[in-house]
Amino acid sequence: MVRSHVLICGGTGCTSSKSPAIKAAMEAEIAKQGIADEVSVVMTGCFGLCALGPIMIIYPEGTFYSKVTEDDVAEIVSEHLVKGRVVTRLVYDETLKDGEILSLNETGFYKKQHRVALRNCGVINPEIIDEYIGTDGYQALGKVITEMKPQDVIDIIKESGLRGRGGGGFPTGTKWQFAANSVSDKKYVVCNADEGDPGAFMDRSILEGDPHAVLEAMAIAGYAIGADEGYIYVRAEYPIAVKRLQIAISQAREYGLLGKNIFGTDFNFDIQLRLGAGAFVCGEETALLTSIEGNRGEPRPRPPFPAVKGLFGQPTIINNVETYANIAQIILKGPQWFSSMGTEKSKGTKVFALGGKITNTGLVEIPMGTTLREIIEDIGGGVPNGKKFKAAQTGGPSGGCIPASLIDTPIDYDNLLAIGSMMGSGGLIVMDEDTCMVDLAKFFLEFTVDESCGKCAPCRIGTTRLLEILEKITNGQGEMEDLDKLEELANYIKSASLCGLGQTAPNPVLSTLRYFRDEYVAHIKEKRCPAGVCKKLISYEIIADKCKGCTACARVCPVGAISGKVKEPHVIDKSKCIKCGACIEKCKFDAITKK
Repeated sequence: MVRSHVLICGGTGCTSSKSPAIKAAMEAEIAKQGIADEVSVVMTGCFGLCALGPIMIIYPEGTFYSKVTEDDVAEIVSEHLVKGRVVTRLVYDETLKDGEILSLNETGFYKKQHRVALRNCGVINPEIIDEYIGTDGYQALGKVITEMKPQDVIDIIKESGLRGRGGGGFPTGTKWQFAANSVSDKKYVVCNADEGDPGAFMDRSILEGDPHAVLEAMAIAGYAIGADEGYIYVRAEYPIAVKRLQIAISQAREYGLLGKNIFGTDFNFDIQLRLGAGAFVCGEETALLTSIEGNRGEPRPRPPFPAVKGLFGQPTIINNVETYANIAQIILKGPQWFSSMGTEKSKGTKVFALGGKITNTGLVEIPMGTTLREIIEDIGGGVPNGKKFKAAQTGGPSGGCIPASLIDTPIDYDNLLAIGSMMGSGGLIVMDEDTCMVDLAKFFLEFTVDESCGKCAPCRIGTTRLLEILEKITNGQGEMEDLDKLEELANYIKSASLCGLGQTAPNPVLSTLRYFRDEYVAHIKEKRCPAGVCKKLISYEIIADKCKGCTACARVCPVGAISGKVKEPHVIDKSKCIKCGACIEKCKFDAITKK
């Protein structure tokens, strides 16, 4: 009889830190100790607290081990699993108090979270369908098919207030209603898993940790609108997600949960995978459909909208991974349960990929309306190294920057739009005082310029012109008139671009101009980058009074720009200096300054 369950994170982050090798070592050591029949080792999805990976949790105690290596395995097995003694040096410090193991829900990272879309991530083995079924999996589908009419399903989703989690937040039930009302012999259900925002990994983690939740929801959507076929468009760069989806689809077919006569009824529904080649524009729904059809991923003019004329010219609904991950729970627990969370116009929870200058990098799911301060300080553990919080970027290349002065803003669709940002798919990048906001805007423009499909001139040409102006400013050649040009051009691009990529591409520029205009002015008037990031506007100098003449800086300089005698102050030849920063990192006496 199994007395202990060892759960090991099998998400991309922990996998890259060799968690599969840790699992293999754990199984080998358990067998060596003769307790293989008493201990079950399970590879799960992401636990969320990526900063502490690889993560291992041992139940029934709930001991949370962090940053585990293969070298730690023998000690964990012999001490914890054989002798019943916790290996305290590996325990996540917030779960250990006076020698007692606390629940994860008592820690700062997890306490304010409420997991709906992520409910099974880090809990079940995503490659075993029985474990999903054991957590009420496919009950919602059975209920829908055998007890409800298609319109009943749509009404429940409408009543819940669920809005799309992939960008603009369009009401999910309304989208399904449009597709249901469209008359056609053939309809499609599509899952947008083309998660392309820099720093975003929400959808990937759901697919890796709970793929059946998406399959079940797509089948429910198919029943609601009268579709018998679905497609999941997923990035080929997500090999773990792709593998687990393939396994899940195969298992669901084997169990009769996909395919013909599901639950003994006349309802038929099956799902196919389509791998995307990494084009960011294919996250836009019409470009995604064009790609599934085998063509170059380019957006189409709307209307007609996909719910009327979508994939292969037939009515189609498209929702992203996180949206689908909520569906089964809404059916089982009721629309009032879901709408009781969040704010008046933004119901439920939202998953964020928390990254950047933050202590607790990871995946978090919070009720809509949670403030940015709670996310950064309470859940994220604050900005590390004593630095000050400067801004947060939400919505990736399509979003905007939220300054420190607005840190108490409740996070929901309408509040973010009001302050010049957007929810997007859920990337949340934290920045400290060392971030240059002009350089940040340039980074996102470089991304969108590279990812533009080129179909429409406002996006193809306009974003390139925006980037040229930003490069001019960061190179110290900017003029005050450039700020007016940036705003005018940005607004033209927003109003004239064909799809969401172009329409939102200027947002990082407009939001940084709105809240950090003084940094733009410093770059232009003072030829200075306040954050010390833009290389053309910074210089390195050696403070003679502090320099000990140790020669460490000269030895590390890759271009020989530093000269001086031993035990005498050195100097930097600014005409040779490439501003790599190697000297300032090497100096032990704080004798080199960056201006």
